[in-house]
Amino acid sequence: MADRVTVIGWDGSPLTDAARAALGAATLVAGAAHHLALPELPPAAERIRLGSLALAARRIAAHRGTAVVLADGDPGFFGVVRTLRAPEFGLEVEVVPAVSSVAAAFARAGMPWDDAQVVVAHPRTLRRAVNVCRAHTKVAVLTAPGAGPAELGLLLEGVHRTFVICEELGTEREQVSVVTSDKAADHTWRDPNVVIVIGGPAGAGESGGWIAGRDPGAGPRGWVQPDETYGAGPGAGPGGGLGEGETQLLRAAQLARLGPRIGDLVWDIGCGSGAFATEAARAGAAVIAVDHDPAACARTDASARRFGVQLQIVRGSAPHVLEYLPEPDVVRVGGGGPAVVSAVADRRPQRIVTHAATRDAAERVGRDLTEHGYRVECALLQSVELDTRAWTETERNVAFLLSGVLPDRAP
Repeated sequence: MADRVTVIGWDGSPLTDAARAALGAATLVAGAAHHLALPELPPAAERIRLGSLALAARRIAAHRGTAVVLADGDPGFFGVVRTLRAPEFGLEVEVVPAVSSVAAAFARAGMPWDDAQVVVAHPRTLRRAVNVCRAHTKVAVLTAPGAGPAELGLLLEGVHRTFVICEELGTEREQVSVVTSDKAADHTWRDPNVVIVIGGPAGAGESGGWIAGRDPGAGPRGWVQPDETYGAGPGAGPGGGLGEGETQLLRAAQLARLGPRIGDLVWDIGCGSGAFATEAARAGAAVIAVDHDPAACARTDASARRFGVQLQIVRGSAPHVLEYLPEPDVVRVGGGGPAVVSAVADRRPQRIVTHAATRDAAERVGRDLTEHGYRVECALLQSVELDTRAWTETERNVAFLLSGVLPDRAP
């Protein structure tokens, strides 16, 4: 095992005395090409160009001497320190940090970033990173080849964002560009780069406070809100503005079955008042709300603005409109019946939830989901509201709740 391993962060600034001392004593130095060209490297030291971190860690572990690893920015923030400290390598490291590339990017933009989400995008996680950009007003994306600004812009089709793209921070080739997301694919961007993704409807802003990133306590307490919360707005009917299948109990059960979370894309088909779509967005998920009724779309937009969340609202009739939407993780079908449920199942989301008014209708939907390979559960939900002054019944709602889980994509 190496006698000593020091990880040095590099942000383009002159190296600190501690970093110079560690480099001067090194018998092995690992880093990217621009790190290995630094004049402070000892001429006799063995040099490893970082490609596979796991392979480099094995070589460092087998080295007899003093090793130094150079990395851009803060190596403890989505950096090499986690890999080097993995149990299979047995390495204990000392860290000389530098300014992280995310902090440097926001500094170049002159913006605070304690209220930002930070995600890593590479080809395997690109879709989830894009979903975070859909759901939040300020996101920093640490990109990788094949998952850069152009790919982010293409996958954000239909959602307007501003990109602040910081290329090769800390080097002589550093460049900061500001483009709209729909123009990002028109350029070729140099690696490494960080993309700050900004934007969203008025009223959906996030602000700093007691916790970095998204404040989990923002907005009213409770996973679901009372029915009367969604009673106002264009198209609100005498029943308080809620459509069939939007009652508080049913919404709570639907959210529990789907479990929307940060990085997910949720479809809400037949969004009605926007109650479910808004509450899924409050959980941190990206949401596309679909309805053929312009009044329902307007009410959904009003609900989202009231709660300060971001939704993409698509007006159109399912199932035809669904073929143009990006791939979902979980889906609520609030209207359209078995034909829409079947079309959704063809897209293979992890989970689908819907409701039926009768047992026969529930059986038809359940059989279709089973034929699509979903594991189906069904429950009869009944809620009875009482006037607590006289303890008399004021309203009764009954619905069959169906959910399907695709075993090969669960959880």
